[in-house]
This record gives sequence, C-alpha cells and structure tokens, in this order.
Amino acid sequence: MMNNKANTNSISIFEKIGYSLGDGAANIAWRGVATFLFIFYTDVFGIAPAAVGVLMLVARSSDGISDVFMGIVGDRTKSKYGKFRPWILWTAIPLGVILSLLFTAPDLSDTGKLIYAYTTYILFTLIYTANNIPYGALMAVMTGNDKERTSIGSFRMVGAFAGGMLVQGALLYLVAMFGNVNPDIKITPAGVDTYVVAVTSPNDVENANIKTENGIATFKWTDDLTALDDEPSTSKSFKMNAGEKYSFIVEGEDNLNAKSISLINQKKGYSYSMYLMSAFLTVFMIITFYSTKERVKPPKAQKSNLKKDIKDLIRNKPWLVLLGIGLLFNVYNSIKQGIVVIYFTHYIQDQLLAASYMIGLTLASIAGAMVTATLSKKFGKKQLFIYSLIFSGAVNSLLYFCSEVDIASIFALGIISEFSAAIFPTLFFVMLGDAADYSEYKNGRRATGLIYSAGSFATKFGGGIAGAIIGFVLTAYNYNGLDLDSIRGAVPGIIMLMSWVPAVIAVITAVLMLIYPLGDEKLSEISQELNRRRLQESNNNQEVIDEEMIQI
Repeated sequence: MMNNKANTNSISIFEKIGYSLGDGAANIAWRGVATFLFIFYTDVFGIAPAAVGVLMLVARSSDGISDVFMGIVGDRTKSKYGKFRPWILWTAIPLGVILSLLFTAPDLSDTGKLIYAYTTYILFTLIYTANNIPYGALMAVMTGNDKERTSIGSFRMVGAFAGGMLVQGALLYLVAMFGNVNPDIKITPAGVDTYVVAVTSPNDVENANIKTENGIATFKWTDDLTALDDEPSTSKSFKMNAGEKYSFIVEGEDNLNAKSISLINQKKGYSYSMYLMSAFLTVFMIITFYSTKERVKPPKAQKSNLKKDIKDLIRNKPWLVLLGIGLLFNVYNSIKQGIVVIYFTHYIQDQLLAASYMIGLTLASIAGAMVTATLSKKFGKKQLFIYSLIFSGAVNSLLYFCSEVDIASIFALGIISEFSAAIFPTLFFVMLGDAADYSEYKNGRRATGLIYSAGSFATKFGGGIAGAIIGFVLTAYNYNGLDLDSIRGAVPGIIMLMSWVPAVIAVITAVLMLIYPLGDEKLSEISQELNRRRLQESNNNQEVIDEEMIQI
C-alpha cells in the first residue's frame, strides 16, 4: 500500500519549488549562453564571427546524439538516490565551473583561442546534457498522478522563465558594475544632437566598450585612420592604453553629458558577472537534488534491453505525435523571439524598446505557466494545447496591422500572445511523462530517460529551422543590415515574420495535436491500471519477504 500512496499522493509545494529551481538554474546557463556568448567570443575574446558560427554548428551537431545517449544512461543508473536525481547533484558544480570557463578570456594566440573555445563549449554542451536530460525525466518519476505532474510542470516553467529573466535582465547591469573603468570623459557640442566625446582611462583596458546609457546614439571615430571600423554604431569595442585619449563623434541623443556615457571593461565585466551567475546555478541545482524524490520506478521484472526500448519508442504513438509538435512549437517560438530585435530596430526604429518588450513577454510567460495547471483541469491537456495554440497564433497575427507608432498595441498583442504561448512548453514536458506512462501501460516496460532525451533531441532542431526561415524570408527581400535602402525594402518581410508567419505554424501544430491519442479519460484509465500493477507488485514483494521471514 505504501507504493500506491507514493504514486498517487500530492506533491508538496516545497518539493515543487525545489524542482523549479533546477530549471531556473538550467536557464541561467542556456539563456546566458544563447544571448551573450556570441558577442563575448567576437567582441571580448577576439574570435572572428564566421569561426564562432562554425564552432556552434559543430558543437550542436553532436548535441542530439549526446541527448539520446544520456537518456539511455539515466534509465540504467542505479543508486540509493534513484536513477535521475544523482545526475543533478553530480553535475551541479561541473556545470557552474564550465559556464564560468566559457566566459573567461585567457591571453592566447588566435589558434589557442579557438582550441580553448572549442574545448570549453563542447564540454559545456556535454555537461549541460548530463544535467538537463535527467532533470527533465525526474518530473515523470516524482509522481504517477498526471494532474500533479501538470502542476509540477507549471512550477518548472515558472522557474525556467524566472532564471532566463534573471540572466537576461541582470547580466548587462552586472557587466557595467564589475567592468566599470572610471574613465575621464570630455564632451564638446558639435551641432544639433552631435558631440565630440573624448575618453581616457587610468589603466590599460584590453576590451573596452563605449555606448550611451540609453543605447540610442551612434558612435563614429573622429580619426578613421585609427579605426578598425568606421561605420556609425550604437557601441564601439576597442583596446585602451592607460592615459591615451580616444575620440568619437556621437549623434542621435539630446543633452548628452558625462553621466550619459558608459565605458566598461568587457573582459572583466562579463567574466565576473557570469562567475556570480554560475554560483547561483550550482546552489539552485543542489537545492533541487535535496528537495525532490523519485517515487515511480520501472516494473521489477523489467530487464535492461536497449533494442526493446527503442522498438517500444518508435511504436509509441503519443510520443511520435509529441515529436512533431515539439519541433513545430519550437519553430513558432524561435521565429517570434528571433525577429524581435530586428523588428524594433528597423521597423519601430527604437532598439531600446526591444529590451522592454522582451521583459514584458517574460513576465507574461511566467503568468501563463502559473495558470496552466488550473486551465488543464478545466479543459484537459489536449484541448488546452489546441485552444492556446490557436489563440496565441491568432493574436500574434494581428501584429500585421500595427504601424510603427502603435507601440501600446504591439506590446499588448505580444504579451497576450506570449501568455498563451507559455502553456506550450509547460504541457509538452508533462505530456512526455504521459507518453512514458503509456509505454509502461502498453508494453510493461518504462524508459523515461530515453523518451525525454529523444523529445529534447527533436525540439532542438526547431531553433535551427526557425533561423533558416528567418534567413530565407529576409534574403527574399534582399535584407542587408548595413544598407538603409535594403532595410526599408525588407520591412514587409520583417512584419510577416513578426505576425502571420508564426501564426500559420501555430495552426499547423494545432491540427497535428488533434491526432494525439491521450485524452483525460484514457490518461485516467492508464493511471489507475499502473497504480493497480504497482500495488500488486508491492504486495507480491511483501509476500516474498514474509515467506522468507517464516523460513528463518
């Protein structure tokens, strides 16, 4: 009877919060790398952009293989802590350390920098996989109650969005704080909204970056002969020698003064900031390990058989449907997120608003994740998934009718659409747990790690497909970010990508969801049958123990 209670009883708020901190930690790493590593490699470490692109492509090509391998390893792990929890503990410190090393820029030759970058980035992807695949699978074995699993999923996504907002919202402020140069700044008016800005530093700064606090004004070197690039831009990165003066023509902002100028040591700022984030990551992971428990275990009679596990997987209809859905909703979300900065920069013509917009979307995502469990009880997971997809896509398509001055409407539509979109990932990872239950129900076998890892492997391709779609559409409109005329000509394509292109993908995903076979009635049947089997297995084990005691 104890086994049955363990599988059906509710999970405490404390355990749900503890579990959610794990995804908060994972998103400190994942979103920190996705948002800031490219610019760190190019502007701070000094690696050519093309080389960075090849590096990331090579590393990601092996990522899917390592996902599936880690799922197989997790299913076969045996320890007193369970199958998946120990991996969270074992990788907590290594993940924090490798994230710190990613944002460390040692003084090396060009070849040495590439070797260092390849080594640390590939190690990061491997350690992240060893942590995140077991973490995802853990949710499916914390409880056998599918409704409780939905609640855990809501807590998880709140943690994920909060972790992402922490690193994306706070990192640049931390960079400015840790990398403060304390320069001497002199500003001389040179026309309407135009100034000559001269800066000197008391110390050598290998990777200085200058911009205005608002990030709107453009900088151009006063002496083109000393500049590596002479195109006006909102920031300039350069090497400073102590006591030497560096001058710029700055245009585009009123009433510029010394307090309006930000000059930071990027190398020190990024490294120290990410060291702090890595410490939070490690602590959060350790809390997750100690606050959670594994309750659902594979049938006692199940023998390790990889061939059988894979055969069961490809015959698992719920998982196959989720595979396609996971791919499509990641395409949907990645297009929406990938076009935001371009949309605000070249259509709204206010890049700074993009940051405020993304913060608004993140807050909406947290709210959407929080209400998912309640809405799921009312509509059921399958129906809620379909309703939220269609609603999010429909609202998002209305952005097509917004002009560049309709800022309030753009924010409102984007936030409403994102609130609904946040339901997708919350339900998706919960449904992978349902697919694991279905496999055990139908085949008498359970391979939770393999199901989660294979699902993760598929969804990672969504971001790549989204990038290809964005690139194809912008190329079709002859987009060139450095040419004003081509930017103006590409505005219709930018608006399409921001509005109805992702909406079409949302509708396709909703249609695919119609063939998902696990409705509420079927899930209830599966849950009751699995609980019956586990109770019977527990009673049989107790009878064997009693017989052995009698013989003794």
